[in-house]
Amino acid sequence: MADRSARPSESFGLDRLGTPIGTALLVTDADGALRALDWEDYEHRMRELLRLQCGPVDLRQRAAPAPMKAALSDYFAGDLAQLSSIPWRVAGTPFQQKVWTALAQIPAGTTLSYGALAARLDMPKAVRAVGHANGSNPISVVLPCHRLIGANGSLVKYGGGLERKRWLLRHEGVEV
Repeated sequence: MADRSARPSESFGLDRLGTPIGTALLVTDADGALRALDWEDYEHRMRELLRLQCGPVDLRQRAAPAPMKAALSDYFAGDLAQLSSIPWRVAGTPFQQKVWTALAQIPAGTTLSYGALAARLDMPKAVRAVGHANGSNPISVVLPCHRLIGANGSLVKYGGGLERKRWLLRHEGVEV
């Protein structure tokens, strides 16, 4: 892997959005694409993921695009389809990008096991790698890592905490 620390610092905007499950941090690039969405109480982890995936990052207070904030607010108000209207961009390994793109294809109101996602990617033995990539997902909610569950249907691992995962799934109509 290339030494990302040798690259010049990228400048991203940082905004906040109140939600029913805490304050969301929205990181956007100069084109208005979402680069990270995490929770205020996990800001350190978000910054570290951005550093690992993008190299040095300079976060400056800057309002996220109004349509993005409106779409997220609408999602939290019950219009689940709004997430698909949010432009996003990720940096990561080709495998991570493949997993994150697949996450965006899991419809609201449904869940998938890590193994089922690995099988969808034609990599049925890559369950652990899928789990690791899922855990490195920088764009919570929009790339719905909360929709991945254990093979036995249990709630497992969510970077924002299991209570948020439970809330998100119930919000989308999944009984957990």
